[in-house]
Amino acid sequence: MSAPDIDTPPPYSKLPEPLTGALRELARQPKLLIALDFDGTLAPEVDDPATARALPAAREAVLRLVSMPRTRVALVSGRGLADLERVADLPDEVILVGSHGAEIRLDTDTELSPLLPEERDDLETLGGVLGGVASGIDEVWVEPKPVGFALHTRLATEADSRVAKLEAIAEVRSALEDADVVVRDGKNVIEFAIRTTTKGEAIEHLRRYTSADGVFFAGDDVTDEDAFEALGPDDVGLKSGEGATLANFRVRGPAEVAVALSRLADFREGDVHEQ
Repeated sequence: MSAPDIDTPPPYSKLPEPLTGALRELARQPKLLIALDFDGTLAPEVDDPATARALPAAREAVLRLVSMPRTRVALVSGRGLADLERVADLPDEVILVGSHGAEIRLDTDTELSPLLPEERDDLETLGGVLGGVASGIDEVWVEPKPVGFALHTRLATEADSRVAKLEAIAEVRSALEDADVVVRDGKNVIEFAIRTTTKGEAIEHLRRYTSADGVFFAGDDVTDEDAFEALGPDDVGLKSGEGATLANFRVRGPAEVAVALSRLADFREGDVHEQ
């Protein structure tokens, strides 16, 4: 058996070396917050969102980080909180943020201010409008959320997807011209919400709540850019996949995100034990 080649990089060096170095530095922070999008980041994109699950390697790395002292893990997703809780299937120690920050499950309770009567009316109108758009276009469907709806177009043709999004925007603007409806155009989905919340606001809230000295955030969609924008110069933002981004690092997809989380856990484990 031949001796190992000392010039062969170890498996974790498949990550860009600058990212590995940044993870090593971040792991040394006394209190660390790891915030993660779910779909397209921990879990591969699938046609049926209900079947999405984190990659085993990503889940293993998350559980390692959850178990470490002075380390908090949060999922920050556009999914409704109940849906996120079901597909993530993680311990209660994990903070969950759903509906782009409108719902937050902290250590003791869930934060979601009750809808006002006018908000309930707007929500009902919004659902009716989007349902009408979806009913007229093949493979387009509507997902209800606590403060809005998502119009899914993943299974539709490219032409039908474009038509559905344009019609939805026009119809919603016409029906709710006096309401402050938030529109988020993502990958294969366009979301409409009657409350203005962003993942960036969620990151800022979680930073204060956890008293974090450093933050790691990974996401893949345009809605994650608000979170990347909220990061500080000593934080680490990791973009999963293609597309313009404010993140300071990028990997190809969930498999590489899992590697990054595993490396962060390795570094964090060593630093925690030394402290």
